[in-house]
Amino acid sequence: MKLNELFHHFSKAISDWIGSPGAFVLALGVMLLWAVSGPLFHFSDTWQLIINTGTTIVTFLIVFLIQNTQNREAKAIHLKLDELIRALHHARNKMVDVEHLSDQEIDRLEKEFQELVKRKKSRGEKK
Repeated sequence: MKLNELFHHFSKAISDWIGSPGAFVLALGVMLLWAVSGPLFHFSDTWQLIINTGTTIVTFLIVFLIQNTQNREAKAIHLKLDELIRALHHARNKMVDVEHLSDQEIDRLEKEFQELVKRKKSRGEKK
């Protein structure tokens, strides 16, 4: 298995697990355990440093895993939408690559669609 595929499977599994109630309960448990241990360690700087370092490292690593999953899912959604646009006879094919347009071009399209909605409302049509 290639490194990319391995990383994808790993990041997908971790991303799915991180979004689960079990992961939340585990994180909450770690925080409670840390808070309860405060008096035992006299709320020392080291005691505070442990939670700060731990959360920083975990957050840093998880950002990459979640970003990998989000990038892949966004590409898949774009491909699905592109296929739908391509398949519809009355759809504008220039919308297929809309994510590659400049910000100004996207803003222009957004205004165009807002105008369409206004015209429909003024004619009494539903969205």
